[in-house]
Amino acid sequence: MSSTSFLPVSPDLTENLYLASNKKLLPREKMEKMGASAMSNEELLALILGSGCQDCDVFELSRNLAVFLSEETEMPTLQKLRQIRGLGRAKATQVLACLELSGRYILSGSAMYVGSPEDIVSRLSFMKYEPQEHFVLVTLDSANHVIRVHELTRGLVNRTPVHPREAFVKAIEDRAVSVIFAHNHPSGETTPSDDDINVTRVLCASGRILKIPVLDHIIMGKCGHTSICRMFPEYFEKAFSPESE
Repeated sequence: MSSTSFLPVSPDLTENLYLASNKKLLPREKMEKMGASAMSNEELLALILGSGCQDCDVFELSRNLAVFLSEETEMPTLQKLRQIRGLGRAKATQVLACLELSGRYILSGSAMYVGSPEDIVSRLSFMKYEPQEHFVLVTLDSANHVIRVHELTRGLVNRTPVHPREAFVKAIEDRAVSVIFAHNHPSGETTPSDDDINVTRVLCASGRILKIPVLDHIIMGKCGHTSICRMFPEYFEKAFSPESE
């Protein structure tokens, strides 16, 4: 009876088999058909990375990198990037080069000012096509400049819980003067549900107690966004206006 030997499966082949079995578009195909704004952060990073490594495939590596970048408040160094599991010298330099170029050509080193819900929507566009519901917190300084964007929870297909205690922890750590909450509806529909309205009321009440006013709660979807502040302004104690200098 002859023995059968098996060749090792490369990380790239594993990724292709996974995508085929789940009938998903490859990141490159998705960008061609739907545009860059339809891509999740992980998918965009997967395109930059190109492939995984022996220890993890490109999607696991991009997830690790996305978590790391979401917690950074300044441009990471090459040494810090290389601390991420699976990210070697070559891929770390690729990522750092992309971050540096985006700062030079797109961001221009200026802080992001938020004077209306539309000003922050572009920063939250990654949520539009997420298959799960994400609940995020945007912290702002006294001039309505974005300090950071924090992901608070990642829920099931159509619901994610958030408690005021956890919701304001990051705002206090950032020394925020005001905050904006946002979450996405995977269905694409941006009309707030009864739960959305109730959560908004609780968050606004908590903000009053903590003296960190909630400026808005924005719902993101495939076809646009909805500002709960514009629908129910009576819940919110402060409008989109920076403190006078």
